[in-house]
Amino acid sequence: MTGRSRSQPAVVLLSGGMDSCVCAALALRDSETAAVHISYGQRTEQRERDSFLAICDRLGIHQRLLVRNDALRAIGGSALTDPTIAVPDANLLGAGIPVTYVPFRNAHFLAVAVSWAEVIGADRVVIGAVEQDSSGYPDCRPAYYDAFRQLVRTGTKEGKITIETPLIGLRKSQIVARGLEIEAPFDLTWSCYRRDDRACGTCDSCVLRLRAFAKAGAKDPISYAARV
Repeated sequence: MTGRSRSQPAVVLLSGGMDSCVCAALALRDSETAAVHISYGQRTEQRERDSFLAICDRLGIHQRLLVRNDALRAIGGSALTDPTIAVPDANLLGAGIPVTYVPFRNAHFLAVAVSWAEVIGADRVVIGAVEQDSSGYPDCRPAYYDAFRQLVRTGTKEGKITIETPLIGLRKSQIVARGLEIEAPFDLTWSCYRRDDRACGTCDSCVLRLRAFAKAGAKDPISYAARV
């Protein structure tokens, strides 16, 4: 991005997954970068937190914020936050929104990131939302982020913080290719919904990831208990 001052940091929502890792590596190319990680009682929260810390170390991101959101676990309604709801095997052709959708999760995440951006003087928040390979999650659609940009313009002090979704129109395989090009540390990332020791290889997130690497002609550097 041209015309930006490196003194104005970008806030990257860094879950520890593949997409957010690529976003962090991209942001670092043209600005100072601060990373925020939000634990919300998901099944693999400790593993994702470990990935966040490792990615920050590898990329040299020193300004970090770790937040815990207890509301999403208390609300439930998702296989990621409610242990009584099983994480299903991948069904990428299924109709409707899957049980792994966490209700309105990205609004919680963006609220934290925008609040922090105001405090540290950041002029943009970067989130790794992807529409085409998002399992049908409604908070990964461009219209969602258009609406949130308007909210930020009207609800912050100066109204100048932008929400960037650099990957939203890409396929996962394109994200893999872009990440390899800029040397994003995929070996440190975690995508599995079920397990925190070895990726299960059969949930939606694992299958999307494995297919993306295969289509990109690359080997996924993490290990799997099974592959489909």
